[in-house]
Amino acid sequence: MAQTKEFKAESKRLLDMMINSIYTHREIFLRELISNASDAIDKLYFKSLTDDSVGMNKGDFAIEIVPDKDAGTLTISDNGIGMTEEELENNLGIIANSGSLKFKNENEKTEDVDIIGQFGVGFYSAFMVARKVEVRSKAYGSDKAYVWTSSGADGYTVEECDKDTVGTQIILTLKEDTETEKYSEFLETFRIKELVKKYSDYIRFPIKMDVENTRRKSDAKEDDYSDDAYETYIENETLNSMVPIWRKNKSELKAEDYNSFYKDKYYDYSDPLKYIHSKVEGATTYDALLFIPEHAPFNFYSKDYEKGLQLYSSGVLIMDKCADLLPDYFSFVRGLVDSADLSLNISREMLQHDHQMKTIAKSVEKTIKSELSKMLKNHREDYEKLWKAFGIQIKFGVYDNYGRDKDAVEDLLMFVSSAEKKLTTLDEYVSRMKEDQKYIYYCAGDSVEKIEALPQTEVLRDKGYEILYLTDQVDEFAVKVLMRHGDKEFRSVSEGDLGIDTEEQKEETKKLTEDNKGMLDLMKEALGDKIREAKISDKLKTHPVCISSAGQISLEMEKILNKNPQNEKVKSEKVLELNPQHEIFSVMQSLYEKDKDKFKDYTSLLYDQALLIEGMPIEDPVGFAQKLCSLMASK
Repeated sequence: MAQTKEFKAESKRLLDMMINSIYTHREIFLRELISNASDAIDKLYFKSLTDDSVGMNKGDFAIEIVPDKDAGTLTISDNGIGMTEEELENNLGIIANSGSLKFKNENEKTEDVDIIGQFGVGFYSAFMVARKVEVRSKAYGSDKAYVWTSSGADGYTVEECDKDTVGTQIILTLKEDTETEKYSEFLETFRIKELVKKYSDYIRFPIKMDVENTRRKSDAKEDDYSDDAYETYIENETLNSMVPIWRKNKSELKAEDYNSFYKDKYYDYSDPLKYIHSKVEGATTYDALLFIPEHAPFNFYSKDYEKGLQLYSSGVLIMDKCADLLPDYFSFVRGLVDSADLSLNISREMLQHDHQMKTIAKSVEKTIKSELSKMLKNHREDYEKLWKAFGIQIKFGVYDNYGRDKDAVEDLLMFVSSAEKKLTTLDEYVSRMKEDQKYIYYCAGDSVEKIEALPQTEVLRDKGYEILYLTDQVDEFAVKVLMRHGDKEFRSVSEGDLGIDTEEQKEETKKLTEDNKGMLDLMKEALGDKIREAKISDKLKTHPVCISSAGQISLEMEKILNKNPQNEKVKSEKVLELNPQHEIFSVMQSLYEKDKDKFKDYTSLLYDQALLIEGMPIEDPVGFAQKLCSLMASK
């Protein structure tokens, strides 16, 4: 009878951590055991490259999974390098002693070999689901086989056993089901296939399992669809794809291959607008396969949406959503990154935050930016589809992270323009500017139609100056952060000087202001702190009055920020502007001289009218209605 050996004290503590703390999901155990089997095969395959006596080609290697419901066991077998008695002791008796890492360090030329194991702890994840683990192994070149057996932290035994073939066989006796944990699920064929597909689909050796299928009997009559016309049969299926599409040469693949992969993997009914297949070599080596979707997922603009790329290490899925690989403004990108260079944590479920990760993330960002720029230049229609689906997210990148990333997305921005009401880039806008035009003009509002109706846009459009229509809530905040594009400053049509007046016009406005100072001061007095000042306007043509703003908070920002009941109410510094060419101006001059009370009522009406045109609420609608009725009733 074999003597039970105890794990070392530190190994006991680590084993307890393995079972209870390190891994988030119990299903991970199958990924770890398959990865270990792949490592073992890789070692023998590597040996076969230089040793003809191995007598095996790459196609001879495989991993076999055998579920046995009656016995309550799950067996994972490989025909890899195997382990001697000493290796069983060292690799399994001392937790966190990785034979794969040692092999990798001892062999310089390992380009053709992927060694997944790094920490030597993955094997022990088996104890999350198994009450007993048996490892039967025969090392290549040895005539003896040994079995390592353990039921957990109490210890293990190693003794000689019968095994004819080289390789390792791991037999898990699963724990009994409880009310909260159903360990027997890992004996179900569909569940095993699901886990292999999810985590180990791109292990480069076949993972096989006997699967029960149904087919029509060869002698069944054509019109017979009864149960008797069908029979069950056992087929040894390969469960994994083995060679991931992103590791194939681009010359081998067609657009249909990428589109099919995308739709199958992400359950999308539409082809992606663009796929990006890149292989990067250098300080950090990785493969990336990225997709630009045609439309946004239903929850994209909700807090439930999780951004991130799938992360693989040597074809093994490590994280399903690695958020650190994508900046927020490119969170709509789907795809994956596969690298063997990443520093993973002990469970291989998470990443250590190191320079390799940052290097890959930065490279991925540059790749996406470059490809989107090409799409904008060469496939405008597709880019505009992308913009309509994800433009708001890209604009968030302008002022997110305190505006540090604005340069990364500035050239990708698009806005609807008064020029044919089409989307335009900032470069395109600047290229069409008139010689005497000083600023990039914009106007913010709820819709293009409402913006076009604003009084202050009239004079610019009459001069042939183009206006950007900012209709998304994020737009004006983004423009404020940008401040300028190239050497051209942004200027809102609702703020300050539009820079269109000649010196003669400025002098005329100055004189009008001085001549009507008393009237303007009384209008300010009548409205109190509702406005910062009343002034003669240089931006009105056919309308009598408009509201503009001074300071950092614009009229549109006030509307947007005050929509959120959780926000503290903000107030823009409003300016009431009068059109000196409109007949109402003459009426106000006359009332100022003859009837100060009526003048104040008219001032209030004009202010409320200007607010309504801007789409802003008036403070006293009852008072507004009464003054309007009084005016209508007067003779």
